[in-house]
Amino acid sequence: NTLLGQKGYYACTHCLFTISKNLNPFTYFTGFPQNPNPPICITSDQEHWWIPRFLGWHFSNNESGGEKSFESMGVGVAQLNKSGGLWKWRSFSGQPKRTVMWKWVCGFMLFSLGVISLFTGHVVSHLEWAQQLSKRSLLDMSRKEPIDVWKSKYSNFFYGCTERGNSFPPAVQEHKSNGYLLIAASGGLNQQRTGITDAVVVARILNATLVVPELDHHSYWKDDSDFNDIFDVNWFISSLTNDVTIVKRVPDRVMRSMEKPPYTMRVPRKSTPEYYLDQVLPILSRRHVLQLTKFDYRLANDLDEDMQKLRCRVNYNALRFTKRIQSVGMKVVKRMRKMAKRFIAVHLRFEPDMLAFSGCDFGGGEKERAELAEIRKRWDTLPDLDPLEERKRGKCPLTPHEVGLMLRALGFANNTYIYVASGEIYGGEKTLRPLRELFPNFYTKEMLASDELKPMLPFSSRLAAIDYTVSDESDVFITNNNGNMAKILAGRRRYMGHKRTIRPNAKKLSALFMDREKMEWQTFAKKVKSCQRGFMGDPDEFKPGRGEFHEYPQACICQRPFSYDKTSTDDEEKDIPGEFHNSTSSGHGHLSSADNERDEVFPD
Repeated sequence: NTLLGQKGYYACTHCLFTISKNLNPFTYFTGFPQNPNPPICITSDQEHWWIPRFLGWHFSNNESGGEKSFESMGVGVAQLNKSGGLWKWRSFSGQPKRTVMWKWVCGFMLFSLGVISLFTGHVVSHLEWAQQLSKRSLLDMSRKEPIDVWKSKYSNFFYGCTERGNSFPPAVQEHKSNGYLLIAASGGLNQQRTGITDAVVVARILNATLVVPELDHHSYWKDDSDFNDIFDVNWFISSLTNDVTIVKRVPDRVMRSMEKPPYTMRVPRKSTPEYYLDQVLPILSRRHVLQLTKFDYRLANDLDEDMQKLRCRVNYNALRFTKRIQSVGMKVVKRMRKMAKRFIAVHLRFEPDMLAFSGCDFGGGEKERAELAEIRKRWDTLPDLDPLEERKRGKCPLTPHEVGLMLRALGFANNTYIYVASGEIYGGEKTLRPLRELFPNFYTKEMLASDELKPMLPFSSRLAAIDYTVSDESDVFITNNNGNMAKILAGRRRYMGHKRTIRPNAKKLSALFMDREKMEWQTFAKKVKSCQRGFMGDPDEFKPGRGEFHEYPQACICQRPFSYDKTSTDDEEKDIPGEFHNSTSSGHGHLSSADNERDEVFPD
């Protein structure tokens, strides 16, 4: 009830108008002027009048001539005479005004909004459909056409894009930050690279000043290299100025003001930004200097687009090798190019530590099992594995011989130049001999730059950086496991325009290699090609929501408009260079039918 005035006059806002009045009860019926239906029932008792409330009617507390009045949208006034207690109807005009039909107005407005929504939704969906159709037609065509083992036909339609969004504010200044973040990286070169990349993003999340990360000196490789021995530290700091404030060390004044040493903690793997804000930021704000240890894969894989693009800016731009490493790496590339117009790089990853970690059997008998078991003891948390089951699951690296067979089956002729990126191969020359026989044009960094490498020989990370550089510049990169270098380089090559990157489908290939002697070469080659479709580094191989971001940096890859007249590959790119030599097969008569073939493209 809403109080309207003195003497207890009020109105019920839901169903009835009521008026306090000491009158005898009576009932009076009247109708609207010129419209006797519906009737209005007015009743009273010793204390109140009740008048039914109809749409549009309301009570007004007009004190004039001793009357209380009810108005109905200007149509008329129902009056109560105090002396006679008689209700009358009086019209304001000769022609009563019509009541606005609000349900029709609302209906018309809703209809109009529906029409507008339908039109705009159709336009938007049409644009999205057109874009999806373009992408779908491109990818559908790539699945149906023969695969060029040297280059994806549709790679030119994709490019890296890492521009900052308009809503991405500049980096917080050092004196306004929440403190200094120290990072201790972990693992080998490429594992540490992922940690450094994520460290920059974490500093951004925490609004912290990042101190140049410390590299791992205590891992399996025992490399004493510091950050500035491998990466261009000045470029690292300057290129990320707009993203994160980075300093080379914590200022002395800050260290002197600290009552305790920097707080040290290790965060769980794949921690979310919310975890850092809830669990890490309060400590950083309180202690001002915080160190995160064993920092590898300590940040969640899925982040918002701005943070993913920051990851790409760090990994593909800011982490630049020193001029010394770049110089040696590019010398190796030029020497390979001098011998051949194009070459492939194979990351064998057949070092003792990798084989021991895998828990697999590679045909070396009891001696091999004992040696690898001894190395495996260095990891306390590794479970006992069944080598045969691991091979069936596709968890075992291919042997160098198996890698060579796969490449020949895909269509790489024996005169193809290959660069082998690897450390110490388990079994040495004996293990490599079958691969050399399949590909006589076989080179390593030690063969091409022995003098330049001498100062780097004690440092495994610097040698790995040379392999990284040459593999990145190669026309085709072949991985042999799903390790850190394989993931990092696969992601970079996708970012650089989907440069051909071949990853063995180890699960299916393992079964084929077991039955290799039971089938003809042509049958084996056909089955290998079938197994490898979807593992050739084509643009359509990524499935949203799957895979590590470092391997599939989808947020940093944009697509150009598709055009059918731009899909042809230049003829000169397909020409086999005249510099090829040593093209005769060495001891593999079963491959002779393919030795002199230019079988670079294979069908389904």
